[in-house]
Amino acid sequence: RNVMPKTLEGQITMEKTPSYFVTNEAPKRIHSMAKDTKLIVVVRNPVTRAISDYTQTLSKKPEIPTFEVLAFKNRTLGLIDASWSAIRIGIYALHLENWLQYFPLSQILFVSGERLITDPAGEMAKVQDFLGLKRIVTEKHFYFNKTKGFPCLKKPEDSSAPRCLGKSKGRTHPKIDPDVIHRLRKFYKPFNVMFYQMTGQDFQWE
Repeated sequence: RNVMPKTLEGQITMEKTPSYFVTNEAPKRIHSMAKDTKLIVVVRNPVTRAISDYTQTLSKKPEIPTFEVLAFKNRTLGLIDASWSAIRIGIYALHLENWLQYFPLSQILFVSGERLITDPAGEMAKVQDFLGLKRIVTEKHFYFNKTKGFPCLKKPEDSSAPRCLGKSKGRTHPKIDPDVIHRLRKFYKPFNVMFYQMTGQDFQWE
């Protein structure tokens, strides 16, 4: 509580830490601090997410092994290394199970990372509704940046300097062996199906 900003009546305090979702102690701690907290989780295809994760690490540590080497315990047998964080984070059903012990599904909004790119206003409408806010952010606040491959936010809507994602976003992914992609899709499929059942949402990653 002490590190949270002061909030006036009628304001909402928001805090963003991606690692919360995969940190075992987080649900219990957040629940004991404020059990009415609304949670927003942005998820994307776990295969793309793993490659993106690897791309970020690679930019900081160019000496790391290839994605293919890190993804497998045994490449010949096709055994995926689920202990590698880039892979483990995408097993969403596993992490969600932990959160559902403390928070009802009604307090969690799952935002599609894919739709956030193709229809940012649509996903933001859901976020605003979920938070009980008036729909202020709409289509007119976004434009698509072809270079980055992501939408940019015009703030305010008629301003000349839109807010686009920084240097660390939109990096070109390395070429990955199609067989590895195929094996990863197969690995994630049962977990994805479980996640769809748990959330009541089909993210269409298959």
